[in-house]
Amino acid sequence: MQKLRILLLAGLVMATFVVSAQEKKEEEKEKGYQFTSVKEIPCTSVKDQYRSGTCWSFSGLAFLEAEMLRLGKPAVDLSEMFVVYHAYSDKALKYVRLHGSLNFGAGGAFHDVTNVIKKYGIVPEEVYTGLNYGEEKHVHGELDRTLIDQVKVVVDNPNKKLTTAWYDALNGTLDTYFGKLPENFNYQGKDYTPQSYAQEVMGLNMDDYVEISSYTHHPFYTKFIIEVPDNWSWDEVYNVPLNELEEIIDNSVSMGYTVAWAADVSEKGFSTSQKGVAVIPVVDKENMTDAEITKWEKKTEKERNEELYKLTKPGKERLITQEIRQVDFDNYQTTDDHGMLIVGTAKDQNDNNYYKVKNSWGDYNDFDGFFYASKPYVKYKTMSIMVHKDAIPKNIRKKLNL
Repeated sequence: MQKLRILLLAGLVMATFVVSAQEKKEEEKEKGYQFTSVKEIPCTSVKDQYRSGTCWSFSGLAFLEAEMLRLGKPAVDLSEMFVVYHAYSDKALKYVRLHGSLNFGAGGAFHDVTNVIKKYGIVPEEVYTGLNYGEEKHVHGELDRTLIDQVKVVVDNPNKKLTTAWYDALNGTLDTYFGKLPENFNYQGKDYTPQSYAQEVMGLNMDDYVEISSYTHHPFYTKFIIEVPDNWSWDEVYNVPLNELEEIIDNSVSMGYTVAWAADVSEKGFSTSQKGVAVIPVVDKENMTDAEITKWEKKTEKERNEELYKLTKPGKERLITQEIRQVDFDNYQTTDDHGMLIVGTAKDQNDNNYYKVKNSWGDYNDFDGFFYASKPYVKYKTMSIMVHKDAIPKNIRKKLNL
């Protein structure tokens, strides 16, 4: 009888343990990714590019707005469409001069923002919204198609000689959709031009900002024209080894500088709406039992991917090397998809490191339009970054002659 009681008690304890473990497992699954902030850098509010390919302008200006905050200046909302107008106009000139041998579309890069401000100045959003075509948000499908049709006709040269009117006609299209560019405006009781506003209110030196990448098809510590379609202006980036690219990002954030981040967002691990994360998951066989490994190996590739990218909780991620980055850049697996802004760092419940990222898709997720990109994701899928040159560690600046 005593032995039976002991066996029953042991069975009860074991059953309780199993139920408790199962409940804990379910609880962890429900929790998903839990983030704790490590470093937060002040930035302006999340904006919405909506149905336009202008992330480069939104993220580039978000970067400069954060730079103003870092320097103790008041928060401002700068006009993305002022930048887009000028970039499209300049791009059209180059497209025609190159007889159409240039990518002409809505895309761009961070240097397009600094180039426009340096050349034309900038205005606040309330002065120039770029919404002059019956929409409350940016919807550029019709505009983009109209502009490309215009420049293609010019290059086709049906008159056998370019007219003196084509460029005015193209800018007239931009005027119609965005509104005429302001030459003078009053803001908070003071009169400005776009150039004087950039100098007096913005007060940033565009030459202080540099772009950096990490690829082996060009020598490290040199500058090269990054070979992506949206680099229509053929601007150069500095090239550094991958470990130093990570060091620059980390040093920038630790010093209170945000980082403009251009990256590929086509990965299945980029789940910023539902999960709020961008990760590069990999199966963790080290922590699997033999039975679990056998079960995993019997699955089809589709079944493995479905399980791997459920992203129910933090897990093991892929080891990223310089070679992996280069292979995926060379075979078009890493492309210049999207511009965003790194505004801090965080950790998940397993003590893994992430960057907090400001997006330009409005308040579209549970993190108010922000998300968290793991270090492996950023190392793997970063196309380029823009930083203030003072945020680069001194030893790396010396190698770059900055």
